[in-house]
Amino acid sequence: LSGLDPAQPYFQGTPAEVRLDKSDADFVDIIHTDSAPTIPNLGFGISPAIGHLDFYPNGGKEMPGCDKNPVSQIVDLDGIWEGTRDFVACNHLRSYKYYSDSIIYPDGFLGYPCASYDLFQSGKCFPCPEEGCPNMGHYADKFKDKIKNNFLKLYLNTGEAKDFPLWRYKVTVTLSGKKKVKGYVNIALYGSGGNTRQYQITKGTLKPDNTYTAYIDAEVNVGEITKVKFLWNNNWINPTFPKLGAATITVEAGQNR
Repeated sequence: LSGLDPAQPYFQGTPAEVRLDKSDADFVDIIHTDSAPTIPNLGFGISPAIGHLDFYPNGGKEMPGCDKNPVSQIVDLDGIWEGTRDFVACNHLRSYKYYSDSIIYPDGFLGYPCASYDLFQSGKCFPCPEEGCPNMGHYADKFKDKIKNNFLKLYLNTGEAKDFPLWRYKVTVTLSGKKKVKGYVNIALYGSGGNTRQYQITKGTLKPDNTYTAYIDAEVNVGEITKVKFLWNNNWINPTFPKLGAATITVEAGQNR
């Protein structure tokens, strides 16, 4: 039984008999997309974990792409009716959009077990544990026999618009060069499954021999990594023409460690 952002008003805090609960089926998975308090945030979705697996994409409260201005949202690509609906309840409705996207991405929407969204964002719950991560949505039941905890809270990030799934990587760059400069470092990943756009790994003072780490949520599952593109820039003309390189770049894929 899949709960797509189950209702919060009149249900949150009530006995299990009158709301969706994991005792309602052999396997209950929940997608929370609008779990901010109803007052004052108008959150329509329930926030506590109530299933066997509870997914909190983007933290479960505010979904990317839902903060567009009213006009651009109402005259949406999907048409005026869908745009108007989305303007009123965009976060709430994201749950079914993620679910329908999950049907065509069996390897997508990996939920990382974590105590909070902040810990997930900082990389504390990366990579997936030994038994792997469950997939949010249609394929969540593949994880049915691996559940050990009473309640499992799972976090992940999604895109702003279709296609929604993102794949998480940890990228670690050690710089080489003669002296420190100010600027930024960008990385793009190339692999058997496709290539990513450029992601910023660090910005500010770049010191040779220093190591910089970032977590990126890529729009493609790159599969077997064949190449990494490294780019740095200091955004201004420097007459000394400083040079920087990458001594090493390490990429770890969240799903298979």
